[in-house]
Amino acid sequence: MTTTDHIRNFCIIAHIDHGKSTLADRLLQLTGTLSDRQMTEQVLDSMDLEREKGVTIKASAVRMNYTAQDGKTYQLNLIDTPGHVDFGYEVSRALAACEGALLVVDASQGIEAQTLANLYLGLEADLEIIPVINKIDLPAAMPDDVAQEIENLLGTPQEEIIRISAKEGTNVSAVLEAIVEQVPPPRGEADAPLRALIFDSHYDPYKGVIAYVRVVDGQVRGGDTLRLMATAADVKPVEVGIFAPDLKPTPGLGPGEVGYVATGLKTVHECRVGDTFTTARQPAAQPLPGYRPAKPMVFAGIYPVDGEDYADLRDALEKLQLNDAALVFEPETSQALNFGFRCGFLGMFHMEIVQERLEREYDLNIIVTAPSVQYEVVMRETGEVLLIDSPAELPDEGLIAEIREPWMKIQIFTPTEFYGAVMELATKRRGVFVDQDYPAPNRVQLNFEIPLSELIVDFFDQLKSRTRGYASLDYQFLEYRAEDLQRLEILVNNEPVDALASIVHKKDAYHRGQALISKLKDLIPRQMFTVPIQAKAGGRIISRANVKALRKDVLSKCYGGDVTRKKKLLERQKKGKKRMKMIGSVEVPQEAFMAVLRLGDD
Repeated sequence: MTTTDHIRNFCIIAHIDHGKSTLADRLLQLTGTLSDRQMTEQVLDSMDLEREKGVTIKASAVRMNYTAQDGKTYQLNLIDTPGHVDFGYEVSRALAACEGALLVVDASQGIEAQTLANLYLGLEADLEIIPVINKIDLPAAMPDDVAQEIENLLGTPQEEIIRISAKEGTNVSAVLEAIVEQVPPPRGEADAPLRALIFDSHYDPYKGVIAYVRVVDGQVRGGDTLRLMATAADVKPVEVGIFAPDLKPTPGLGPGEVGYVATGLKTVHECRVGDTFTTARQPAAQPLPGYRPAKPMVFAGIYPVDGEDYADLRDALEKLQLNDAALVFEPETSQALNFGFRCGFLGMFHMEIVQERLEREYDLNIIVTAPSVQYEVVMRETGEVLLIDSPAELPDEGLIAEIREPWMKIQIFTPTEFYGAVMELATKRRGVFVDQDYPAPNRVQLNFEIPLSELIVDFFDQLKSRTRGYASLDYQFLEYRAEDLQRLEILVNNEPVDALASIVHKKDAYHRGQALISKLKDLIPRQMFTVPIQAKAGGRIISRANVKALRKDVLSKCYGGDVTRKKKLLERQKKGKKRMKMIGSVEVPQEAFMAVLRLGDD
């Protein structure tokens, strides 16, 4: 076991596409952890989706041995964090496993909202922050301006900020020296009862759940029986080891070290991120702080296009859940879409990732309904609070005392020229302005409170298009607030279609109902009879349109002659249509369900 003086645990915090994974690649090459033959672009991003979207989705870790200029060899543990706001809790646990963080900022873009959010998490976790300006080789780079921004934010003198190009490998060795000099060694007692923080996990078909751990106190040995403090499950490790960057078994892990424990457990639910490992023989008195169960924020129905794929969809979701404890699902039936699942996600990006993985990795053809959020409904008679994540579950209006919806705190970073566009977008979506800050010349940070239901549909896309891609957004859950909400139902041929229902604010119900009806009128195919489409809210019809019937010209053979003969023929046709309407049913096409999603700012 090495003494903790030679250990440095650090992570890299950065906005999406600021060069975090590329810098990790260069560090692996410089320390000789990977030979040039083993090297690929973005080694730590193993998923195709991660490489395509330029964002780390799953955290990973790697151990590097580095001989510094003082002649000593140091063990550097890099803990790679997910790079998207939806995975904020996972980021906070990864930061808790470190003593220092590299703050990577793109020289052409400056500080973004995501960088700032993770920086605050890092400062809360009391990490040593080392600012690094990346991409100095770009023609649009403004390293001096960005250095000024960082100095204003952190107080680090400009001349001490490391300037690198991770892609070209320029000055990256200075980063390694800064980690050795500035990041404090971990503190921990080898003789104390074991406490090891789980900062991530993944499922392996042969070894069960593999927990990524940072040992704080005590030692993990291969033969010990370990206990998970939140779930009280006991496990006998199949294997203990380190990341080099592939899994490499070792006899054990000492205080301050980062490695993995292959538990043999069959589901990630028993081995949650943020939990603490201790030994069953000599358990620790207190778990490490900060654990909380993952809580889904956005819900949507996932249905197979072909009903026969239902079993395959269930298997695919179960396999995804093995690696992703935040994904929750339960069976659901819909009159319009038949059998499917109600799934809970951490946010819209998480939902998009799950949807793409189902289609790509499991080759499924699926329909995803419009996303909704979880509401708290207080019942009038009993005062009982129900949690509802589907508009179809909302009780009758007369039984409800109030409906509370989740509100978020959001920070938007934007160049000052887009101030008006951002303000207009946020207030249009029921956002409440809180305050503003100017962290650098020509850049403004706007803070709002906004309902989550307004944020999830296409807020981010609208923000990007209105600011030409320059604005960045970060959000955290704030509280549940009572609002004037009601269910907006859509009736096709006098039958309610549950998958088209949504929960909206009373003042928006009329406009949304009207916009949706006019879209559906074009999407629903014409039948042999007239099909009424209606929007209903607050117990009354607020909008209606008819899909005209396909007609046969029964008067074609009557030209001239008595008008009563024409009336007789039309009357007979009317009776036939009436009879057809009583037994006819209307198929609602898939595009109609997507119309709810695409209402946007119409």
